[in-house]
Amino acid sequence: MGKILLLMDPNSPAALPELLYIHDPLCGWCYGMSPVINRVQVEFAGRLDVSVLCGGMAVGARATPIAEGWGYIKNALGDVERAAGVQFGAAFKALAEVGTYLYDSEPPSRAIVAFRQLTQDPARAVAFAHAVQTALFRDGLDLNDAPTYATLLAPFGVEFAEFQRQWAAPETARATQQEFAAVVRIGVQGFPTAVLRIGEQGYVLARGYQPYEQLRAGLEQLLREEAGR
Repeated sequence: MGKILLLMDPNSPAALPELLYIHDPLCGWCYGMSPVINRVQVEFAGRLDVSVLCGGMAVGARATPIAEGWGYIKNALGDVERAAGVQFGAAFKALAEVGTYLYDSEPPSRAIVAFRQLTQDPARAVAFAHAVQTALFRDGLDLNDAPTYATLLAPFGVEFAEFQRQWAAPETARATQQEFAAVVRIGVQGFPTAVLRIGEQGYVLARGYQPYEQLRAGLEQLLREEAGR
């Protein structure tokens, strides 16, 4: 399985083991991995918690018009679709072909942080993060534009006006940057990454996309080892 021991933050221990799904809203392979994480959340309910963290893949100087990276992204879409069984929509491909869309991880990451702050529900934040990715990769919506989130929030019962205030708040921007920095401290080098946190320690289960059965086997092994201690 190739597990690696990591020292996690000891100031926020989890009651149950916690699967940390470390992703980026603009990561195509994360779009493929999200259904796997959603299935883990359902099938391991009561045995572990699932949380999502945003990594800041394309921020600062790395936030550029999508045209600059579209050649690479376009070539990878088929690989993701074949491996993960997801589909990238015609609307996303049309957006990318225009080329002017600013590929910036910060606004959608800040949206996920704002949602988590408002709901205080990490489990629902996992589902919201997938909805954010679907809005881009299937529907070609602008994740830099606040009104995009109005429709995404409706199934979660979150008021858009309240969300918009939180999304625009300086403290949310700071929290988002802190989350990016925390991901760097954990030692994550690419997305998606899945880490199982047990107490104060973390075990890397996946670096890159991993199908459900493979991830499930790794989780079961670590949970058995923990139960035997």
